[in-house]
Amino acid sequence: MLFFIKFPKNPLIILIIIIIIIYMKDLSGGRKHSKKRDAILRTIRSTNSHPGAQWVYDQLKPSIPDLSLGTVYRNISLFREEGEVVSLGVVQGEERFDGRVSPHPHLVCCRCGRVLDLPSPAPGIFKFFTEPQTEGRETVPDFTIDYRKTVFYGLCRKCAEEAEKKKTFGMADSK
Repeated sequence: MLFFIKFPKNPLIILIIIIIIIYMKDLSGGRKHSKKRDAILRTIRSTNSHPGAQWVYDQLKPSIPDLSLGTVYRNISLFREEGEVVSLGVVQGEERFDGRVSPHPHLVCCRCGRVLDLPSPAPGIFKFFTEPQTEGRETVPDFTIDYRKTVFYGLCRKCAEEAEKKKTFGMADSK
């Protein structure tokens, strides 16, 4: 069934309609409002686990059956471009994201892949890396810093305790 729209004959009204359409597109970043997009961003921001796209997809799929993993990836990419989320890089083969976009350092467990926010205040030796910038860009001799990403690698408490247990048991077995 075809529907025909009767356009106004007054060119001024047509111009006003076009301006309104263009203005509305600018307000939305040139894209339509999307419940899926809102859910994806809300899910990333609602956790401190620094999730990957697969985790976000797994969380939302039961409540949004027609969601695809590709939709999650595309929207996360859009959020990165708009500064709504930041990438923490690849951890155990999967890119991880943070909905908290203010500069702050992270801890990554090399064994289990857990990503944590570094508690503050950090020890004095890491002060330069962990304190927020106070006046726009920071400078060091012969270099101007636009942004920074600080990640410390090691073992989380659980993995360190497991490693210590294995080491202790290993010594007991060799006696």
